[in-house]
Amino acid sequence: MALDPVLPPLDRASGVPVLRQLYLGLRGAILSGGLAPGARLPPTRILAGQLGLARNTVVAAYDQLLAEGFIEGRVGAGSFVSRDLPEDLERAAPPALPAAPPPAQEADEFSALPFNTGRTGWDARSQRVWRTLALRRLSAPDPAMFGYGDPQGSRALREAIAAYLRTARAVRCDPDQVVVTAGAQQAIDLVLRVLVRPGDPVWVEDPCYPALRAALAAAGARLIPVPVDAQGMQVAAGVAAAPEARLAYVTPSAQYPLGVVLSMARRLELLAWARRAGAFVLEDDYDSEFRYAGRPLASLQGVDEAGRVIYVGTFSKVLFPGLRLGYCVLPPSLLAPLREARLRSDWHPATLAEGVVTDFLAEGHFAQHLRRMRLQYRAARDALVAALREQGLEVEAPDQGLKLLLPLPGRQDVAVAQTAARRGVVARPVSPMHLASAAAPALMLGFSGHDPAALRRAARLLAGVLREA
Repeated sequence: MALDPVLPPLDRASGVPVLRQLYLGLRGAILSGGLAPGARLPPTRILAGQLGLARNTVVAAYDQLLAEGFIEGRVGAGSFVSRDLPEDLERAAPPALPAAPPPAQEADEFSALPFNTGRTGWDARSQRVWRTLALRRLSAPDPAMFGYGDPQGSRALREAIAAYLRTARAVRCDPDQVVVTAGAQQAIDLVLRVLVRPGDPVWVEDPCYPALRAALAAAGARLIPVPVDAQGMQVAAGVAAAPEARLAYVTPSAQYPLGVVLSMARRLELLAWARRAGAFVLEDDYDSEFRYAGRPLASLQGVDEAGRVIYVGTFSKVLFPGLRLGYCVLPPSLLAPLREARLRSDWHPATLAEGVVTDFLAEGHFAQHLRRMRLQYRAARDALVAALREQGLEVEAPDQGLKLLLPLPGRQDVAVAQTAARRGVVARPVSPMHLASAAAPALMLGFSGHDPAALRRAARLLAGVLREA
């Protein structure tokens, strides 16, 4: 169906992201009765073509409406306006789009504002070393820089990554199993291209990493929410819901967003299911290097005897996101198809960046950098925890990772986050990350890459927002 009669036109000059415009327009059409209960929405690809948008934008808008209960998905049929909405919905005009905030006050997911996640630190020593290595590579360029490279990445970098993973993460691998990618997100995308077909059931943790959820939706996968408790993913619930699933996505070292660790009993249970079902497990080991109590936890892949685990890691968290280098370690059966998918994507990693990272790893600078960053991030974590507690907020210091959770029982975390954003504080609400499980309102607060003094000021601002609420 065409949505022209009920969907307001997109205003690309307004400064409001088109994703938000589309979401608000669809929600307004549902609330006003323009889209009646049971009405079928156009397939995401068709609507994207009609509106001149990327399909991922439409998928993300549908996902938000699905998460909020405005629409429902029917396997093999598409997306429909929910029939469970109250009959006495207020038939008001679609809500007006909010004015775009001035650029200096934007609180987007890539900003340097306090509590934003995905930020990393960098000290003077690492900067000096990095500059020296980069200049050395430029002064005597590798001939490989002047031609196209290996889709898997350079052999030297794969050897350095494999050596590091065997020692630090107990990953079972050799360089031939490693594929260097443009960050972890590309590694995940390539795996989904190789393994998942439209309609395939895929287990996901509930609550779940939003970018993974969007990637699965774009691949046409059928998401199977598997609840998470204090021991991590409840494998038995996944088996009961979809024993034939093609893939299971897990963050076993520190579940995103809750931070719990997948227990050994659950790990073995998950691997046993994958072996029986002929399924694969995608292990996203996104920030395991930063553990503040004891040694980093061993990987799930390291206890996999049957070759069912795909291990994904990244340099974005341990060096800096702008580097755009990640990697995956593949079971041998998946290597050839993933190489082909990489070749059709962006061919190979950036050769200069590969060379500098290779030297950074092989010459011992990486291990020293990690030790210094652990101390820096631990100090930032402790400063934030102390500042929040001084404001009367109950919070636990995480043993691992680059963020902490501030529980908000009885509050609306989305509304609090929106108010905080207007004050210049990025506090991510956790409730929208839930799929089918009961949402526990909380805020995710990042502390890496932020100065402790800025974290303390932001804690006071956030506490003021909560008192007003």
